[in-house]
Amino acid sequence: MKPTLVLVGRPNVGKSTLFNRLTKSRDAIVADMPGLTRDRHYGHGKVGRKPYLVVDTGGFEPLVKDGILHEMARQTEQAIAEADAVVFVVDARTGLTPHDKEIANKLRRLDRPVFVAVNKAEGLNRGMVEAEFHELGLGEPHAISASHGEGVRGLVEMALDKFPDPEEEEEKSDILKVAIVGRPNVGKSTLINTLLGEERVIAFDAPGTTRDSIEIDFERDGKKYVLVDTAGMRKRGKIFEAIEKFSVVKTLQAIEDANVVILMVDAQADVSDQDAHIADFIVESGRALVVAVNKWDGLDGYVREQTRQTLQRKLKFLDFAKFHFISARENVGLKNLFKSVDAAYAAAMTKLSTPRLTRVLADAIAKQAPAKHGVFRPKPRYAHQGGSNPPIIVIHGNAVDQITNSYRRYLEHTFREAFRLQGTPLRIQFVTSKNPFADKDK
Repeated sequence: MKPTLVLVGRPNVGKSTLFNRLTKSRDAIVADMPGLTRDRHYGHGKVGRKPYLVVDTGGFEPLVKDGILHEMARQTEQAIAEADAVVFVVDARTGLTPHDKEIANKLRRLDRPVFVAVNKAEGLNRGMVEAEFHELGLGEPHAISASHGEGVRGLVEMALDKFPDPEEEEEKSDILKVAIVGRPNVGKSTLINTLLGEERVIAFDAPGTTRDSIEIDFERDGKKYVLVDTAGMRKRGKIFEAIEKFSVVKTLQAIEDANVVILMVDAQADVSDQDAHIADFIVESGRALVVAVNKWDGLDGYVREQTRQTLQRKLKFLDFAKFHFISARENVGLKNLFKSVDAAYAAAMTKLSTPRLTRVLADAIAKQAPAKHGVFRPKPRYAHQGGSNPPIIVIHGNAVDQITNSYRRYLEHTFREAFRLQGTPLRIQFVTSKNPFADKDK
């Protein structure tokens, strides 16, 4: 399971800039304004062979007792509780502040490692910058520049040093691990209880009942599975009740660790942006996916049609996944759910032959050629499989790095149709042939 690094610190010290550096993304909004990040952001990172999850938190105000800053502090404390290691970001330009000391007092009580990152240290003397932050009592400070990348790799390598390298090949098993995810109160625990025919997990009509991921052995039609009931991923900014401490990080780790994910959506509630965020994380993780639209039995024909249209609009990027309209409580529509689970996993692990991939590519080009880039037209020449789970198709040719995103989607759709890859994300990578005359003198 991937270790989790949580970034904490007072507002405007550069946590979001560091998050973007670690995830090689622009997912966290960055601006020179304190308090911009109010909710947690989650992303993937990798240093060397070690992958990890990284969490960006809002500015930590541990002494504020009410209002939005208090809620931000509570979210930060929850993220810290879920962390494997904490990176405490401070500002080299501002120097040590009373606010930093208050945060350090909180962090010293943790039973997990804390690493002090002295940010914005570009152009400054490292020894002098680091010296005053020894006062925090959290070990050796590390001068970095998140915006320039200086010292960041060394800091992350140090934070991940105690975690083992991933296995070269994971042990193969015929038992599929199926993670059931979704917002709180969508019916995840009820689905598991109905499948098992017994009350193995608490199912209660209140959000936040499940606090942790629970693994349960399950057998259906002679096939063995491990069902993972996850804590609900509540809409960001709505974590107010103390009882609703749910583990988002553990849910994300369960997605990463699963063979197939069942995304549950509540048909009787609006399809929210949070549903789309969860779905997007599943796709980015490359997990095979089945969508279960729960509480379908309580809707009339008109509302069902409206719900279908909303799902199609908000989750249109899941057009590769099979949708099942179910009632977990009434055991309606569950008969074919695990047939789709099996099919999605088979699609994720399928082997694609190079000759057939290249033929499908040639047929796609004959039907619709890539758009010109300037005076030249990209020329894809052949394709081969570059990996599984999810399937990766590598396309070689001339100037293929100039192929547009719309044409990439066209090729994805073509390959998916040709190989019947329903239920799994599909990755396409382009490799441009080197021009043998590029380095010669003209």
